[in-house]
Amino acid sequence: MNEILFSNQVIIYLLSETTLFVLLLIAFIISVKILIKWDFNSFSPTQFKLEKQAYLVSTITLFVFLIKFILLIYFVFTVDSLSVLVPGAMCGAGVITANEYGTLLLGLKLLLLALLIFWFYLHFYDTHTKEHLYFKDKSWVFLAIFVLVVVELFLDFQYFLNIDTHQPVSCCSALFGQLEGANPLPFGLNIALLLTLFYLLYILVILTLNLNYKVVYIVSNLLFLYIAYYAVVYFFGTYIYQLPTHKCPFCMLQSNYFYVGYFVWGFLFIGTFIGMGDVLSSFVIGTQNLKHQKITSYLLSLFVLLCTSYVAIYWLKNGVLL
Repeated sequence: MNEILFSNQVIIYLLSETTLFVLLLIAFIISVKILIKWDFNSFSPTQFKLEKQAYLVSTITLFVFLIKFILLIYFVFTVDSLSVLVPGAMCGAGVITANEYGTLLLGLKLLLLALLIFWFYLHFYDTHTKEHLYFKDKSWVFLAIFVLVVVELFLDFQYFLNIDTHQPVSCCSALFGQLEGANPLPFGLNIALLLTLFYLLYILVILTLNLNYKVVYIVSNLLFLYIAYYAVVYFFGTYIYQLPTHKCPFCMLQSNYFYVGYFVWGFLFIGTFIGMGDVLSSFVIGTQNLKHQKITSYLLSLFVLLCTSYVAIYWLKNGVLL
């Protein structure tokens, strides 16, 4: 426990998360007061004061949004760096599963990033209306974010406090290998069907996004995210490692593979979250941002192109597939 907590990366990470929590706590207290007293039709000194405080809350949230994105990357980097301290771990895969908090914490961080992007959309449209039409909507989203940040901070400390440096963990080969002959792919798929579904869902996501089929887009986007994870771990990742038995979502984040995992997962998650944020906010706003639709299309296309390029390059060099 002491080795983990005295790691420089863990100290920096926990101190940063605690600082952000204090900032959000201040914003939360102000937000509750604003929601109770807000009356845009009023021209009283109290209302003008509330509007200034609302600007402060928005500034804090925008700052937290930026730092949270950086800290998510740093969290993954920190987890991966701890593999030298945890017996049995070859990369972040073993460390993140060192206790029951790790996987839950990582999932919560991704959810928070998605909600922050959703809040950013509401904030963007709200600041472009003279009447601040979406102020209460974005405030309620902020309150939900704050509650999740409280849970996140609790899990942060629970996770790092409960990593046992004397208890061996499973390496990525054991976690993502053949699983004693069981099929690890969802819905009983094989690799061929997985890849077919991967590319078909990608096409469906791009089409429904640009044709504004919102409900179909949401469903297909979530399904694509789910299928893409398995496609990367059990197929595309093996070409990044150039080893058919190496199946891991974390090793590609290391310097041996030129940190390409940050781009693979970054394109996928950011592209998905920007698209989802745009579509979900359109249910409140009533319109979508064509520029952001293009950004989503570009990011997801870069993700698919990057994954596919590893397979193509390997085939061109060796004349066979793994």
